[in-house]
Amino acid sequence: MAGTVSTRSTVESTTPTFTNTGSSLGKLELGLEAESSVVNDEFPVKDGGLKAWCTLIGGTLIFASTIGYINAFGVYQDHYTRGGLSASSVSWLGSTQLFLLVSLGLPAGKLVDMGYFRHTICAGSIIYIGSLLAVSFTDQTKYYQIFLSQGLGMGLGSGLLYVPAMAVQARHWKKRRPMAVGVVLVGAAIGGLIFPIVINRLLTRSSFANAVRASLYIVIGMLGTANAIMTCPETARQPESDSSIKIIAKDSAYWFMAFGALLILSGVFFPYFYLQLYAILHQVDSNLAFYSLAVMNAASIPGRIGPNLLAAKFGVLNVLTTFSALCGLLVFALFGVTNAGGMFAFAAVYGFCSGAWLSLITLAFATTARHQSEIGIRLGVGYFIAAFGGLVGSPIDGALLDRHRYFWYRPIIFTSVVALAGSVLLLISRNMIARSRGTPFV
Repeated sequence: MAGTVSTRSTVESTTPTFTNTGSSLGKLELGLEAESSVVNDEFPVKDGGLKAWCTLIGGTLIFASTIGYINAFGVYQDHYTRGGLSASSVSWLGSTQLFLLVSLGLPAGKLVDMGYFRHTICAGSIIYIGSLLAVSFTDQTKYYQIFLSQGLGMGLGSGLLYVPAMAVQARHWKKRRPMAVGVVLVGAAIGGLIFPIVINRLLTRSSFANAVRASLYIVIGMLGTANAIMTCPETARQPESDSSIKIIAKDSAYWFMAFGALLILSGVFFPYFYLQLYAILHQVDSNLAFYSLAVMNAASIPGRIGPNLLAAKFGVLNVLTTFSALCGLLVFALFGVTNAGGMFAFAAVYGFCSGAWLSLITLAFATTARHQSEIGIRLGVGYFIAAFGGLVGSPIDGALLDRHRYFWYRPIIFTSVVALAGSVLLLISRNMIARSRGTPFV
C-alpha cells in the first residue's frame, strides 16, 4: 500500500494541515506529504542538504526493494500455481506480506520516535534479505518452507522498513516535503517495474533458485546502500495526545470508511496477483504476459499524483469514491481480455485507478479528524482494520478460482462485488461528512 501507519507523534504532521473556514473542518493543504510520517513543524528542519538527499535516495531504494517486490508477487503467483500449488495457498504468501507491511507500521513508527531509526532499518534489512535468501533454498513441494520465508519472514522485514523509510523524510524536508515523499513513493513503482522482468526472464532461462538470487543481489545492493547513506536527525519529544478513542468510536462516518476500505483492499490487489497467470492461461504469449505487472506498476505512478490534484479541487472523498467504484467496475473488463492488446490496456487503466485509490485513502482517513491530535490514531486504527482485507482477499480469490478448472468468473465477480460494496460504504461516509460540514466538496 502506499500510505503510512505510525504512532501519533510520527504521523500527526504527516497529513494535510487544516485551515479554519468557519463551519467546515477546513481546507486540506493537499500534497504527497500526507503519505509520510512527519514530526511537528515547530522543530527545526533544514529542508535539504547532502544528508537529506542521501536519505531521500535511501528511502526510494527501500520502497523499491520492499513494496516494489510485493507489487511483483504476481510472478510468484503464476510460477507456484502452474507448478502445482493451489492458487489460494499461494495467495496467502503475498497477502501475509501485505498485512505485515501495513500492521507493523505501528511498532516500527514508535521505534523511530524513540530514536531507534538505524536499528530498525538494519534489523528489517537483515530479516528481509535473510528471508529472501531462504526462499531460494526452499523445497517448493513443502509449503511451510515457502510460507515461513516468503510470507512471514519477508513480511516482518518489510514491515520494519516501510514506515521508517517514509517517516525519516520529514526530519530532512519541510517546504519540499511533497516532492521528497513523491520521489520515495515512485520507488515502489520502480521496483514493480524491475523485479517482474528480472525474475520472469531468469525463470525461463535458468532455475527458480537462480532467479530469486538474482533479485536478491539487487535487493542487497538497494538495502545496503540505503543503510549506509540514510540518517535520522534527533528531534524534541512531542507530548502525548489527549485525544480519546471514545470520540472515534462514536464517529459513524469514520467506521463506514474503515470497513469500506477493508472491503476494497480485499479486492484491489487481485489483478496484481493474478493478471499474469490469467493472461497466460488465456493464450496470451508468455513473453508478452510477463510485462503485464510492469505496465500496471508504471501506470500507477501518474495515478498516485494526478488524482491528488483533482482532490485538491473537488474534495478527497469525492475523488476517492469515484476511483473506488472504477476499480470495482474495471475488474469486470477482464472478461473481455483475450489478447495482448486487451491485457496491456487493462493493466494500464487499472494501474492508474488502483494507484489513485492507494494514494487517496490515507488522505481520506485524515479528513475525518476533528483536530490534529486525532489524526495519528485515526490513521493507525483505519489501516489496521483495512489490512485484514488485504490479508484474506487474495486467498479467497484463489479458493474461488479452483486449482484444477480455473473458474475465473468466480474471483472476478467476487472482487468486483466487494470493491463496489466498499465503494457504497465510502459513499455513505462521504455523504455523512458532507452533511455535517455543509459542503459537497469533501
